[in-house]
Amino acid sequence: MSEWSAAPAPLERRLLTVVGVERLGAYRVLRVADVETPEPRPGQFAMIAAAERWGGGEDQRPYLARAFSIARRRVGESQFLLEDVGPGTRRLCELAEGDGLWALGPLGKGFEPPTQRRRAILVGGGVGIAPLAILQDALEAQAEREVSVLLGFRDAARAEGAALLRGAQVATDDGSVGHHGLLTELLSKELYRDSRAQVYACGPAPMLEAVRAMCATRDVPAQLALACYGCAVPKRGGGYLRVCVDGPVIDAAELEHVAEHAGAPS
Repeated sequence: MSEWSAAPAPLERRLLTVVGVERLGAYRVLRVADVETPEPRPGQFAMIAAAERWGGGEDQRPYLARAFSIARRRVGESQFLLEDVGPGTRRLCELAEGDGLWALGPLGKGFEPPTQRRRAILVGGGVGIAPLAILQDALEAQAEREVSVLLGFRDAARAEGAALLRGAQVATDDGSVGHHGLLTELLSKELYRDSRAQVYACGPAPMLEAVRAMCATRDVPAQLALACYGCAVPKRGGGYLRVCVDGPVIDAAELEHVAEHAGAPS
């Protein structure tokens, strides 16, 4: 078993209590008291939903539970990174200290530790940076690991999310913070400096596909965390992988390409 093996998730959802909400620019870090959950493997997720006002109104569909990566674990506490991108996520962003939250998890296949003494490069875009925070914690707990963090955002408001991780190099589309350009330009420089690396990535589909292709060309192993709603994704050699069963973390070498529906919001 992997040194990051996680215990099986409870079979029923749990009613948790919000103990704090922190603002990072355009994002919210939702902190919930979560004493009984098994320790998650980095990259696993939970299905979460507000305990109250869970519907969109009498003539509207309910806000179904949504999949969110577990961004961080502290003693007796789980954290999730949220962005208001629609009615359902807006309801979650409205939660405040003392509110209830339904949660089911940890679920899914998480990241595996680096092999053959490779250094880890964490590559995240937008709200997809969430599973890289708990991954950084796990890697840095192994004191001998060298960890590089590369994060990309659309603008300065979203770039404030970089504070979720430590020591990140940042790229922004509009040049308002850090490198003006693509996140993969930073990755190319890192791999040129030392290609003996293992890449871990989560973010929008175009970014993930660029990371996959770059790592394949340079023979660098990579693990990609795909979006839960990615559903079936093309498998190299034919057929499909199911993100809900085989993921969300999938070895990049198993993928024919990263489909547009399989990435996190930017």
